[in-house]
Amino acid sequence: MRTPTPMIVGIVLGPCGLVLNLTSTLAPSWRDVTGFLDMSRDLIQHQGIWDICNERISDHTNECNIEDTLGYFNQLPVQVARGLMPSSLAVTVVGLIVTSLGVRCWQEMPHYLLAGLGGLVLFVSGLLSLIAVSWYNYELYDLPSPPSTTMRVAYCLVLGYLGSCLEIIGGISLTFSFGQCCKELRLKKSTRNSRYANRNQQSLPNAGAISAPISSTAVPRQSRNPMPRSYSNSLDVLEGERRTWNKSRNESKLPCDTDV
Repeated sequence: MRTPTPMIVGIVLGPCGLVLNLTSTLAPSWRDVTGFLDMSRDLIQHQGIWDICNERISDHTNECNIEDTLGYFNQLPVQVARGLMPSSLAVTVVGLIVTSLGVRCWQEMPHYLLAGLGGLVLFVSGLLSLIAVSWYNYELYDLPSPPSTTMRVAYCLVLGYLGSCLEIIGGISLTFSFGQCCKELRLKKSTRNSRYANRNQQSLPNAGAISAPISSTAVPRQSRNPMPRSYSNSLDVLEGERRTWNKSRNESKLPCDTDV
């Protein structure tokens, strides 16, 4: 049996979403800030949820571990993202393990119940990461930043959206396995009922065989009191009358003659 298409979609999109969310979590580029008054104009500050880095476009230098003087890391969206993104990664790993046990890789038939449960876990992990990146994106311009600076969405936030959507789509695709699981349960139930019915039909001849000796014992009882035979006369008492009737019928010339 070939692996069902919903399982293939889920087992492919799940690891892709894991890689994208892992990159989004570790890389320090959720928000890019430019236009610092006391720094060079080609300076871009990449702000993530764990680190802040300064990049100079002119000489392609990158400096990380920049001190947070404005309390950026203490903001609620950043704290929520710090908690939800690693949790989403851990839940995704668990979902992929459960899914790999259910999808037919080394066994003849897939385990639809495990595949559906793995899809639910992947769906939850996608929701966790989606909440984190959506909340951060909603509060993007409200987070503290130096005056007269320009802020824009960085690539890690985009990767977080893509990874979350891939995990959600893969999880929904895997949950279709629950439908096949219900079909198997109905098929097993109908097979069990048909076997039970066949068993009952096979037991009916046995019941007749058991009752046969009882009916055979009733035969001698009937032979003890035989029914009287009816009397039969071998002579035909109407033979003369038939001859007379046939003779008169042949001698009559009228079509309407009748014998009385």
